[in-house]
Amino acid sequence: MPKIRIVAFTSLAMLAFAGNSLLCRIALKHTGIDAASFTSIRLASGALMLWLLVRISAGALNGRGDWLSAIALFCYAAGFSLAYVSLSTATGALLLFGAVQASMIGYGMWCGERFLKRQVAGFLLAFAGLIGLMLPGLSAPPLSDSLLMLAAGVAWGIYSLRGKAAGNATEVTTGNFLRAVPIALLLNIFMFKKASLDAAGVGYAVSSGALASGLGYAIWYTVLPALKASQAATVQLCVPVLAALGGIVLLGEPITLRLALASLAILGGIALVILTRKAR
Repeated sequence: MPKIRIVAFTSLAMLAFAGNSLLCRIALKHTGIDAASFTSIRLASGALMLWLLVRISAGALNGRGDWLSAIALFCYAAGFSLAYVSLSTATGALLLFGAVQASMIGYGMWCGERFLKRQVAGFLLAFAGLIGLMLPGLSAPPLSDSLLMLAAGVAWGIYSLRGKAAGNATEVTTGNFLRAVPIALLLNIFMFKKASLDAAGVGYAVSSGALASGLGYAIWYTVLPALKASQAATVQLCVPVLAALGGIVLLGEPITLRLALASLAILGGIALVILTRKAR
């Protein structure tokens, strides 16, 4: 793959990932859609987009995906939407990204993967940043919503770990999205008293599912084989930054000192782990 195409596809994928946070936050803050409906519409539109892409490229889905991964995908999507009812775009993206990376790195440690001292220090720094962001104070995000976003990040970490050896990534993701849709509909039934829809909210949910999720994941899986593992991990450090910038520009969200310091600790700590991971 030509380098310019690699750069273009990688940039589009990162913008899509950051766009999910922005689209969800805008929808839940400025439209009448509720979090459960946003989740269901996002998953359904993402499943449809991915299914169309697979049919165009491969012709058939061939039964990819599994129910355990679909449950993890649903837990991520539901926790993500419910948390963004109150969290700012930057805080939500940072908590999500930190939890995803911490859970995957922690799993590697649990399985006996050897880490250098500076990698362990980086992991502890990132973990301290997450704790510091959630400590009580005037600028602290709501604890319940923060825990929901952390849970969403852990669920996405589990989903990512399960998908490492699952074969064709796009087909597997399509199958998991299709399985996650009926699970999300159960959430809608459970929360039907809070159900609320409007055209703008549905539009944001469809954009999040079809474009930022479905098309975004397809683009990322296309370019991923052309990137080294360290490059793929490192480039994702920009996602919370892009989400934060989008929140500032589009939603007028402030960046507090607490958030700035936590960002440096979390992203810096994760970068320390990733950039030295091969040196053993």
